[in-house]
Amino acid sequence: MRIRAAKGKAMHGEHTVISKRKLSEEVYRMEIEAPLVARERRAGQFVIVQCDEDYSERIPLTIADADPVAGTVTLIFQTVGASTHKLALKEPGDSIVLLGPLGNPTHIEKFGWAVCVGGGIGLAPLHPIVKALVEAGNRVTVISGARTAELLIMQEEMNALADENIVVTDDGSAGRKALVTEPLGELCAKSPPPDIVVTIGPPIMMKFCAATTKPFGVKTLASLNTIMIDGTGMCGGCRVSVGGQTKFVCVDGPEFDAHEVDWAQMMTRLGAYKSLEQADHDRCHLEMSIEAMEKTNADEGRKS
Repeated sequence: MRIRAAKGKAMHGEHTVISKRKLSEEVYRMEIEAPLVARERRAGQFVIVQCDEDYSERIPLTIADADPVAGTVTLIFQTVGASTHKLALKEPGDSIVLLGPLGNPTHIEKFGWAVCVGGGIGLAPLHPIVKALVEAGNRVTVISGARTAELLIMQEEMNALADENIVVTDDGSAGRKALVTEPLGELCAKSPPPDIVVTIGPPIMMKFCAATTKPFGVKTLASLNTIMIDGTGMCGGCRVSVGGQTKFVCVDGPEFDAHEVDWAQMMTRLGAYKSLEQADHDRCHLEMSIEAMEKTNADEGRKS
C-alpha cells in the first residue's frame, strides 16, 4: 500500500481489491486491503472511494465490516450510477483510492433494548452497529427490509448477532409483506418500548421511521448518506439542517437525531443532480454494452 496523505488518523492511498462477490443483480461485496483503516475504524464510520486517481467521482461508503488481523475492510455497495458501475468492474488485484475512516463513530453503550432498522443496502452499514450494540450487552432486535427477497443482504450475519431479526419485504417474497415501519410501530407500542432505535436506509424510509417512533418518545438515530465531495467539511456539499442548525454530514455525522432532521430539505438536495446522474448512468450502460459487443465480435473473429 502506498500512503499519499494523512490527516489525523484518516489514511488516503491506493489499496488493493482482495475479493469481490456479487450479492444480487446490483449489489456487490468487496474486501479491500487497508490495514490502517481496519485497525482504526469504529462502528458507524465511512470511507470515500475513487475508482482511480484521475479525478474520478468520490463515493462515500460506510464500512460494513473490518478485520484488523487480516488488514481488510468490507464495502458493500449498489450500482446506482456510473461510478459505482465502474467500481463493480474492479477485480481482485486491481487498485482503488480510499480515504478513511471518516465521520463520528456511533455512540455505543448499554442502553438496554435497541432496535436497528435497515432498508435495502442500508443493512450493510447497520451490521457493525448491531455487532457493537450486542458486544456492549444490549438486547438487539433487527428489522430487515427490502423490496424483494433477492435484495435482502447480511441476513446470515444479522441472524447470528441479533436476539431477533424481523424480515419484511414489499412484495411478501420473504418474511412479512409490510414496510419496516409496521413492526417498528408494534415494538414501540410495547411496554416498556425500546430504549433506542437506529435506522439506516433510503431517506424516505428513515423519515417515516422517525415519524413512527416520535409519538412514543423513543430516541432515534439516522445515518445520513448525502452528496459528498471532500469528506472534511470544506466543500459544504453534504450540509443538512438538524434542529434548525446547519450541520455537515461528513464531520458532524453521519448520525443525527432523526426527529430533528429536515427530511424535506435533505431529499430536495439529494435530487439536485438527478437528471445529470441518470444521463451519466445511461451513458455508462451504453458504453458497457458496446464494449461487451466488441469483445464478443473479437472472440468470434479469433475462433473463425
